[in-house]
Amino acid sequence: MKSILTAAGAALAFALFPQSALAAGDIGGATMGVAWALPFAGMLLSIALGPILFPHFWEHNYGKFAAFWAVLVLVPLMLLRGFEPALGALLHTALLEYLPFIILLFALFTIAGGILVMGNLHGTPATNTTLLAIGTVMASFVGTTGASIIMIRPLLRANDNRRHNVHVVVFFIFLVSNIGGSLTPLGDPPLFLGFLRGVSFFWTTTHLLPETSFAVAILLVLFFALDSYLFRKEEGLPVLKDPTPDRAIKLYGKVNILLLGGVILAILMSANWKPDVTFTIQGVHLELQNLVRDAILLGLALLSLKLTPKPVRAGNEFSWGPILEVAKLFAGIFTCIIPVLAMLQAGKDGAFSSLVAMVTNADGSANNVAYFWLTGILSSFLDNAPTYLVFFELAGGDAKALMATGALTLTAISAGAVFMGANTYIGNAPNFMVYAIAKDRKVAMPSFFGYMAWSGGILIPIFLLQTLIFFR
Repeated sequence: MKSILTAAGAALAFALFPQSALAAGDIGGATMGVAWALPFAGMLLSIALGPILFPHFWEHNYGKFAAFWAVLVLVPLMLLRGFEPALGALLHTALLEYLPFIILLFALFTIAGGILVMGNLHGTPATNTTLLAIGTVMASFVGTTGASIIMIRPLLRANDNRRHNVHVVVFFIFLVSNIGGSLTPLGDPPLFLGFLRGVSFFWTTTHLLPETSFAVAILLVLFFALDSYLFRKEEGLPVLKDPTPDRAIKLYGKVNILLLGGVILAILMSANWKPDVTFTIQGVHLELQNLVRDAILLGLALLSLKLTPKPVRAGNEFSWGPILEVAKLFAGIFTCIIPVLAMLQAGKDGAFSSLVAMVTNADGSANNVAYFWLTGILSSFLDNAPTYLVFFELAGGDAKALMATGALTLTAISAGAVFMGANTYIGNAPNFMVYAIAKDRKVAMPSFFGYMAWSGGILIPIFLLQTLIFFR
């Protein structure tokens, strides 16, 4: 028995420490083995498969899953790497990345949830295309989640008397819940993580505009052609009863539009105001401008709660469930990713040297096609925010260098994470929310693999064209 335990201990030690002894003062990413990445993989697979395989159990226990995988990282870190290095790594992640990330999502979720569009339009191809275009533009300013909350119900009401309306929701997920959020850090969580890492606010606006415009233009033209065909197909058939007759559009909760402007100003303030004042907690340096930004965002969210009439939020079927789920799951993700990022920082000397080789050309330059597709494929099935972080770190993790000499690489990573989150229901948080709302409104939504048939037939050819045009 003793020999078995000794052998097991030796195997564990080899998996955790494949190289030399741990250097003091950090968690030693270069000396970590792939076993340290298993909790991160388990966390992401739980998020991907839990809602599909055991939805009811997942709904009531997702926080326990997140806690379980986080503990599997924190306990070994403290026991094998030391309490202070582990605490320092955890505080660095929590204070500089997780809390600002969740505060922004909370503010956008709260404020966008207070904007209600009532009334009903007739779902003609022109009207539907216009609504999709508006939602696509909106996504970069209120986030893909916010734009989805605001726009999905008006679009469903406009088409609830049509026999063919599944394609409307599918294209909505493509455009509003994903690709439309690519032009600012407010649009999609991966881009805000890049902003927190030092990417300039308007960098994504200028560098992703060609790729985004290309994809959006093709998708809107395709949608209009398909919707026109299906609209004409219904001509001559008995008219279905419209459960929501056409009436004038009215906008409620207008004060929240001003509050959204405040969110944008707060983010811009933190990017441009540099008072050179920092506060240090356990070796983690907190800059004054970022603390002020987060305080303003929380204040704007509280103002939205106070100033928005309750019937307006009720009209949006607003609840805290989605943001609570995001907060719990991302607490687990950000904890589990700590050793993964440390190993990626080690580059060719770390456990992920083979992954480094996959995204590196023979001459040592970045393989931007690989960055685009690897980031995209993983973002299709796992959450796109941590996937972005993994490849951001793999590309060097230096925002200044990536925005300059590595601009095409950072563009490929950003586009892959944001665009290809549309490939499945689970690639981006708003996807499944829109899917659930549409099903609740009696839209005959396709299955998980049925949706992938749509995305594979429409999006993948677009991404291949983007590869040839932008990333070669």
